[in-house]
Amino acid sequence: MTGLLASAVAASLMTAAPANAVNGSTAKDGSYPFMVKLDIGSGERSCSGALVEQQWVVTAASCFAEKPTQSLEVPAGAPKLKTTAIIGRADLTRDTGTVVDVVELVPRSDRDVVMARLAKPVMGTMPAGVSTSAPLPSEDLWVAGYGRTKDEWAPDRIHYGKFGVGSVQGSDVTLTGKSDDAVVCQGDTGGPAFREIGGRYELVGVNSRSWQGGCLGSESETRKGAVDARVDDIAGWIQSVSSRTLLARSQWKDATYLASGYFTGPDNGKRRMDLFVIWKDGKASLFQGADHDDPKQPFSAEHQIEKPGSYWTSARAITGGKFTENGSDGITVRWANGKVSTYLHVDQTGVHDEVTLRAGGGDNPFWKNARLITAGRYTENSLRDDLLVIWEDGSTSMYTDIGTKGLSGWVQLTKADSGWKNAVQISAGEFAGKKTADLVIRWNDGQTQIFPGVDTAGYHGSRISIRPVGSAWKNAEILTVGSFVSRSDHPNDVLVRWNDGNLSYYPGVDTAGTHGEVQLVG
Repeated sequence: MTGLLASAVAASLMTAAPANAVNGSTAKDGSYPFMVKLDIGSGERSCSGALVEQQWVVTAASCFAEKPTQSLEVPAGAPKLKTTAIIGRADLTRDTGTVVDVVELVPRSDRDVVMARLAKPVMGTMPAGVSTSAPLPSEDLWVAGYGRTKDEWAPDRIHYGKFGVGSVQGSDVTLTGKSDDAVVCQGDTGGPAFREIGGRYELVGVNSRSWQGGCLGSESETRKGAVDARVDDIAGWIQSVSSRTLLARSQWKDATYLASGYFTGPDNGKRRMDLFVIWKDGKASLFQGADHDDPKQPFSAEHQIEKPGSYWTSARAITGGKFTENGSDGITVRWANGKVSTYLHVDQTGVHDEVTLRAGGGDNPFWKNARLITAGRYTENSLRDDLLVIWEDGSTSMYTDIGTKGLSGWVQLTKADSGWKNAVQISAGEFAGKKTADLVIRWNDGQTQIFPGVDTAGYHGSRISIRPVGSAWKNAEILTVGSFVSRSDHPNDVLVRWNDGNLSYYPGVDTAGTHGEVQLVG
């Protein structure tokens, strides 16, 4: 392995440029789909890397440094040498995976790490997660790469091995192979050290330096230790960089429904809510809430839940909520035929545990009249599992605790009223500090109001206007309320998809109104 070698390594062991995989076991086809082979300068250099977002790779800065054995300095911007990335190809002789150019480098100045932006996103491949917890001494990690082995100069397959963590000092973590064949060799530079957790992969470090004992060309060397650059303590920076291109890749004018919730992880006091999106063509996506502190980048990854043409073309209203005490949040859907479903849990892999609240079609057309729905915390328990409905005739109802009661907890809030027919969008939030959640309504004239402390007894107190009649909010095509800044004490940020396809949100909305707009797209 190349890179800036440890000071104790003799100069005669240094190589002129980064090279090629971990001497160890050979990976099977389809293994480690997040792995990346980097060809730098049309064969001049070769490195490994890890896909951490559909358009971003984490690898070693030394792969791109002009004199990697002397300095890790890499200028930001386009790579000096043409660089091609091969993603998701365990066997390089096959034509699987994706081949795409690297068009931008974003280096770290404090360690051997660089972010590499791809010319286009790689869809259909699950990126590796980035650890936020430090490696522990004696912890076992997997290390993989496309580099040299003990008997191959340029292998065609990924090799991997198990390594034990030695020390963790500053930005470095030392590794030692758990078997004689587990050695980091040339070409493994930039490759990942990672955990495997329940079928998911979590990046812990980036291969940086190695003694290369036992690798082809280093037969006389007996030392086999390696040093990786940590990533757990810069996970926020990695997310912030990779988030820059995320939302702009989508045509937001084609987003037809939005729902917010903690789908990909728990409310831990820091991470933001996720955003579930149904698109005009039937595709469904989940945008994962970020953990970093940049308010302009509230999401860190997109997960494709369903491809275009799916059953989601039949959705007519959706809302996110927390319907069980344990596990991720879920969504409730009103379908075109009047069927009402709750998926108790949603995550990166899809929607799960469907409960049919009302069968549709045939003799059950009633719920076709449910024009707008939103789930919120309208009773005093902690769950956001109470469903508020505005019907076609202008009446409003609430169904409490739908996660456990289904639709049996029905309460009529108001009778038919033509005024309620002017409601265009509704969402539940917590703006007023009441015991129960508030209802936000955008009317067809642009006025937007908060109904504070809604519960089974109805609407209480004066409506609070956060946008006047005739405001620009008449151009708000879809809105949802969530926690989209770096806190999650209560959902009071209003995210809007505008009719021109722009996307923005208003953080910290309260009874005094909105307090600035954060433009996300447009």
